[in-house]
Amino acid sequence: MGAVKVVQPAPPLGWVGIVRMGLVQSAIGAIVMLATSLLNRVMVVEYALPAALPAGLVAWHYAVQLSRPAWGHKSDKGRQRTPWIIGGMGMLALGALLAVDALTLLTDRQVSGYLLMVVAFSMIGAGVGAAGTSLLALLATRVAPERRAAAASITWIMMISGIVITAGVAGSLLDPFSLPRLAMVSGGVALSAFLLSIIAIWGIEGEAAPVARRRDAPAPDFRAAIADILADDDARRFTLFIFLSMLAYSMQDLILEPFAGLLFAMTPGQSTQLSGVQHGGVLAGMILVGVGGSYFGRSPAALRLWIFAGCLGSAMALLGLSIAARVGEGWPLAANVAFLGFANGMFAVAAIGTMMALAGAGGGADTGPREGVRMGVWGAAQAIAFGLGGLTGAVGVDVARALGGSTERAFTMVFGVEAMLFLGAAWLALHVARPSRPAITQLAGKLAT
Repeated sequence: MGAVKVVQPAPPLGWVGIVRMGLVQSAIGAIVMLATSLLNRVMVVEYALPAALPAGLVAWHYAVQLSRPAWGHKSDKGRQRTPWIIGGMGMLALGALLAVDALTLLTDRQVSGYLLMVVAFSMIGAGVGAAGTSLLALLATRVAPERRAAAASITWIMMISGIVITAGVAGSLLDPFSLPRLAMVSGGVALSAFLLSIIAIWGIEGEAAPVARRRDAPAPDFRAAIADILADDDARRFTLFIFLSMLAYSMQDLILEPFAGLLFAMTPGQSTQLSGVQHGGVLAGMILVGVGGSYFGRSPAALRLWIFAGCLGSAMALLGLSIAARVGEGWPLAANVAFLGFANGMFAVAAIGTMMALAGAGGGADTGPREGVRMGVWGAAQAIAFGLGGLTGAVGVDVARALGGSTERAFTMVFGVEAMLFLGAAWLALHVARPSRPAITQLAGKLAT
């Protein structure tokens, strides 16, 4: 037998360390906003390109994120995740800048412009996959169990804040619009986000490995790591849960504002404000789970109750929107949408906390870590769901309207399908990380004494 090298685990991250990792999430959100939101508007409005072009590019960047398990596996093998985070951020920033440069060629409808844009969005998808997966894996290994719910809330709130702040600052600097000004603003955002991520992550991982490992143990095998997930009932069910819940979560992205305009006669400004109400509800739900999960539910078994409540609440809110499609302007739409956002925020953060807890369940001293590849599999499931969700919701409304001829009936059907998906996700949540019979018996014995 070979010698065993025991490495003391690095101490869990404190609140400052968690906030530093949240800054990296903010940087990721800021650059992604440039590609998926700002460039989308510029291509369609300023350059009169077909709306299908940016939609297809965004879908492609999600498809590229199917590589997340591979990126996570590479960071597992390297035993250091910081280089993958920095490298992914560099690729993401360069991809966003390349997409802006490709606009010059697209204005003349040159084939090279379309090809360059595909390459750019491929880099964006790969950069998000490499940096995001490795960052989540690092969070899973360095955050203490009692702080996972709060850490999930902090990092995701900071990501949303990064998107909001960048959108506001970039939007104010872009007027009056010109392509050179767009290039200058985008370059400033990309460079600032990249430098911020380096400063935030530098030195946070440390040299200590989170898991003791035999010096002569074979390097983790990718197929073995995937097989490990498929053989784990919790991991397999959680993968399906991620897909169903995120599919339902994203189906309303492209139809909520049209729904408000078509059936409630809201102006573009009013429907945008309604979207703000929803995001405010999301933040409130995240904060509740961050605080409540830290004080009242620290284990995966407790977090699944938060997930269940969030999914059930989301289903109820979507059923309310189905009724709203029939009732019309008399329905309290803003309150309904705020509750939908609140329930969405609850389940999303609790799911991320559970993801951290389940990520390390497959590794050990002899086999090496599995956090990266597990985070990668769940990230890929989320990317597939996001890519399909918005398209499915929009196409579903169009098809239902074409077949039934009733806008009210179309939205009723689509929101009803989303509610059913959330109910299915809620059922799966109850069966993830369930305490075993010995654990229940042990807990009962402790309570009895």
